[in-house]
Amino acid sequence: MSTFDSLKFRNYRLWFAGALVANIGTWMQRVAQDWLVLTQLSDESGVAVGITTALQFAPVLLLSPYAGLLADRVDRRKLLMATQVAQGVLAAGLGALVLLGNAQLWQVYGFALLLGCVAAVDGPVRQTFVAELVPASKLSNAVGLNSASFNAARLIGPGIAGLAIAGVGIGWVFVINAATFAATILSLTRMRTSELRTMPSAPRTKGQIREGVAYVRGRSDILVIMVVVGVVSTFGLNFQLTSAMMARTEFGKGAGEYGILGSILAIGSLTGALLAARRERPRVRLVIGSAFAFGIATGAMALMPTYTSYALAGIPVGLASLTMMTAANSTIQMSTDPAVRGRVMALYMMVFLGATPIGSPIVGWIGEEFGPRWAIGIGSITAIIVSLGAALWARRAWGLRVRYHLHAPHLDVAYLPDRRREAQVARVGAADVSDEVSAA
Repeated sequence: MSTFDSLKFRNYRLWFAGALVANIGTWMQRVAQDWLVLTQLSDESGVAVGITTALQFAPVLLLSPYAGLLADRVDRRKLLMATQVAQGVLAAGLGALVLLGNAQLWQVYGFALLLGCVAAVDGPVRQTFVAELVPASKLSNAVGLNSASFNAARLIGPGIAGLAIAGVGIGWVFVINAATFAATILSLTRMRTSELRTMPSAPRTKGQIREGVAYVRGRSDILVIMVVVGVVSTFGLNFQLTSAMMARTEFGKGAGEYGILGSILAIGSLTGALLAARRERPRVRLVIGSAFAFGIATGAMALMPTYTSYALAGIPVGLASLTMMTAANSTIQMSTDPAVRGRVMALYMMVFLGATPIGSPIVGWIGEEFGPRWAIGIGSITAIIVSLGAALWARRAWGLRVRYHLHAPHLDVAYLPDRRREAQVARVGAADVSDEVSAA
C-alpha cells in the first residue's frame, strides 16, 4: 500500500488540507493556554495546568456515549461544521479576554470546560467520518494519514506558538486559532456529497448506548486495547504539562524553547503516522508492543541531563506513542460493525481522552512535589506494567507466545495450539474468535 493512497480521493484531499490547518491552530492554542496558566495566571503551578487540562477533557467522560450515538444517527458532515464553528467562537472569546487584559484563571477553566464539551461531540464523528471519504480497503491508510496531519500540525504548531507568544503575545495566538477553523468549514462545504460513502445509520430505538457497551464487552480484543491505551493515556500522555514543567523549572527556558520541545516530539510522531499509513491491517500486538516501547522511551527521557538531550529523547517517545494510538484506532475501526462504529469509537475516545482529567492533576501534583522528572517517570512505569500485563493475559487467553530477540531486535508473536484456545472456540463460537484473532 502506498503511503498517500487516500489522497487520490478528492473529498479526502479537502478534509486532509482543512484539518491540517485547523490542527496547527489547535496545537498553537494548547501551547498558549498552558503557558498562560503556568506563567501569568498562577505561580508556575503544575497543578493549575493539570486542572486546566482535566477540565478540557472531563466532558469526554460524560458526553462521549451520547456523542457516539449522535455520530451513528445524524449527517456527520453537518455535525462537523457545527463543532468547527463552536470551537472557533470559543477560541476567539478567550483571545478577546486575554487581549483586553481581563483574563483570570477561573475564566480559562471555564473556556477549557466549554471547549471540552464541544470536543466530546466532535471526537467520535471526526473518527468515523473518514469512513465516508475513502473505500473500506483504504480506511487504515486514511486513519494513518489523519494522524500524520495531526502530528505534522504538532510539529509546526508549537514552534509557531512559541514565536508568536514572544512576538505578538498570547492573546493573538487564540485569535489565530479561531481563524484556522474556517479552513475545515470550507473543506466540508466544498465536498461532493454524491461521492460520500453512505454508512449505516442507527435507528431511533431504546437501549442503543447499552447496545454499544454490550458489543465492546463481547470483544476481548477491543477491551485489551482500551485498557492499555487508557492506562498509558492517564499517566503517560501528558506531554503539554510535563514539557512545560521541564522547560520552565528544570531547564529555566522560555516559551520559545517550550514550543520547540513539542515540535521535536512531533518528528517521531509524524514518522510513526507515515509508517502507520503504509500498514494494511494493524494488530492488537502492535498496540501492546508500542506501549512497552513507550514506557522504555519515556523512562530514558526522564533521565536526560540537558535541555538538548531531553528534546532529542522526545523523538522515540513520539514514535512509540503515535504507533500505539494509530494501531489502536485503526484496529478498532476496521474490526467494528459500521452500524455501531460511532458508539464504539465514542467509548474508545472516552477511555483515551477521558483518562486525562484523572491523570493530569495527579501528574501535576507529582511534578510539584517530587519534580518534573518523576512526573514523566510515573508514565514510564505504568506503561511498562500494563503492556507486560496485557501480553501475559493474551498469552493465556488467546494462546499467544511472545518472545523478544536481542540479536536482531524484534518481537516474535505466534499462536500456541493449546487446549485453552480450543475451549475458547467452543465457548464463544469460531466466528467471534476468528475476528479477535485476526485483530490480534
